[in-house]
Amino acid sequence: MKPFSGNFTQQEALDDAVIAAATRILGSGRLHRYNSEPGEMSAASELEQAYATYQGARYCLACASGGYALSIALRAAGLEPGETVLTNGFTLAPVPGAVAAAGGKPLLVEITGNLVIDLEDLARKAGTSGARFLLLSNMRGHLADMERLADIVRQHDLILIEDCAHTMGAAWNGRKSGNFGLAGCFSTQTYKHLNSGEGGLLTSDDPDFMARAIILSGSYMLYERHGAAPPADVFERIRLETPNMSGRMDNLRAAILLPQLSRLEDNIERWNERYRAVEQALAGVDGVALPCRPAEERYVGSSIQFRLPGISPALAGAFVAANKALGVELKWFGASDPVGFTSNHHSWRYVDPQALPETDRVLSGLFDMRLPLTFSVADCRHIGAIIAHCAAELGADA
Repeated sequence: MKPFSGNFTQQEALDDAVIAAATRILGSGRLHRYNSEPGEMSAASELEQAYATYQGARYCLACASGGYALSIALRAAGLEPGETVLTNGFTLAPVPGAVAAAGGKPLLVEITGNLVIDLEDLARKAGTSGARFLLLSNMRGHLADMERLADIVRQHDLILIEDCAHTMGAAWNGRKSGNFGLAGCFSTQTYKHLNSGEGGLLTSDDPDFMARAIILSGSYMLYERHGAAPPADVFERIRLETPNMSGRMDNLRAAILLPQLSRLEDNIERWNERYRAVEQALAGVDGVALPCRPAEERYVGSSIQFRLPGISPALAGAFVAANKALGVELKWFGASDPVGFTSNHHSWRYVDPQALPETDRVLSGLFDMRLPLTFSVADCRHIGAIIAHCAAELGADA
């Protein structure tokens, strides 16, 4: 098998339009979002306006990171210290981290073999825990049945905040991810769908919630300079009782995001072409289980996941090593110790230990891989063939 030589962490270079936008901001010296001339809309405010339009939301706040967006969303929604927050048992560490940062206590919900939140376990825990909040992680770009989930939210009077770090541009039955509850939280970290190194976006249709979030983000009394904010009278009610917890996005990052947003829809199709190439290479391979992508889901395939159900820890490690020897970088969510960005709930020791037998069963055989747009569709077919080859070799040795 011919090895693959691509780099799994190399994103596409930012083009001339992005560089020109950044140069304009650098040349002005006015990087702070509120350092603008009278009547001028800053780049951060322009981004808020443009992203609100793209998302189909009334309001948008640009902030320092996706994790920051999650934590101030919980605070702006009224989370009290020590209060329970329902969230997925399978996610990345910034999600329970955001709950902890906001003063909450995560109550983890089981997932299914399709890598989405288990709606039966969610309904059960919503009914018994007294929780008011659900911080839903659309982990690795997989959407649950969002209509059923919305029904559970209504039945139990939950406040739904969506972590859409991996689902920017995704939708369920035509309704965009992030628009099913009080708020949607998005990331513009380098490995997400828009790249500003770090950054976050928070959207909502609720004026009081967004006014609190804008004050929390560190607007001082300059909230009228925001591009997609509630009217000034909403701020008058809350401006003196809401603390400043500075986490603003600067104009430089906003400027480089604006040209990328105009190309997001084209890039979604490019990611999905690459996803389908790997998916087709793995479909039907003995021992490999791919998550179902329902017809109702419009996904963004910037990464791909698959399972080898029943694999032992030793063989999982050998499988990762065999792929790496052929140039393919896989992450395994069943490892006992975190590796890079990859961890599971057993290593989040700031969270009370919780029994999640089904989640543990799924994660024990779960593998994950980025699909950067620097890879061609042919590259992705090659990568899929390598994974299939290593899976076949594993089956022969088992």
